Amino acid sequence: MSDKINKDHEKIDEIKRLESKPKILKNLFSKNEINDFLDLYKKLPTTVHNKKQNVIKKRWLQGYDPKLETIFCDRLKKEIGNFQMDNLKDENGKDIFGLIQESYNPIGLHVDAGFELNSQIYKQTLIPLSSVGSTVIFKNRFYDGSTSFTQDPEELKKKDLKYGQNKRSDIHLKLYGDKPFDAEIHKKYLQHERIENLKGLEVELIYEWEVGSMLIFDRSHLHCSSSVIEGKKIGIATFTKR
Repeated sequence: MSDKINKDHEKIDEIKRLESKPKILKNLFSKNEINDFLDLYKKLPTTVHNKKQNVIKKRWLQGYDPKLETIFCDRLKKEIGNFQMDNLKDENGKDIFGLIQESYNPIGLHVDAGFELNSQIYKQTLIPLSSVGSTVIFKNRFYDGSTSFTQDPEELKKKDLKYGQNKRSDIHLKLYGDKPFDAEIHKKYLQHERIENLKGLEVELIYEWEVGSMLIFDRSHLHCSSSVIEGKKIGIATFTKR
């Protein structure tokens, strides 16, 4: 699978050395712990209400709930070893532990490869707080920073991006060959994406959301939501580095 790009992370060799297949941990969190996460979501202030995407984003502010932070970090460390959180900062310079998203529409093809090319990106996690939903992880990898992949001319014009926003690109269409994307998978899971935008991509894993579980995968993986949403879904995304 080609991962050749114009500009790599400075620590590309170290990043690749620690890569592994996605992992699903079932029954990792109890019902009470999931309810605590949902209570946290309700208490946190809304950061973004993107009406175009129909998604509400809230930042899990570090120090907001130390008990949940300890539970999360201890269980993640048991699976991936030593790590640091690699999250953005709020307006006051305080670390953001993760993002909690309430989505009514699927989120498109992207990669969460970070905003600083001198850092060593590691794993990211997804914790479902609702039961209906799925996430598609592709075998294809990308190392040139956090990027949303699109063919939309209006999106590609966006250059004046705010702090923490993904750059827009169609470079993926030149990286992974010309093999058409699987039409059956597209019909079942990815109708929100133009099939032409998935050219050359191959599916690694389709993670069917299950409350109490957690998905761990490398931050270099291209991925997106599936189009399977009943009403809304809520999940927590966190990002790590070494």
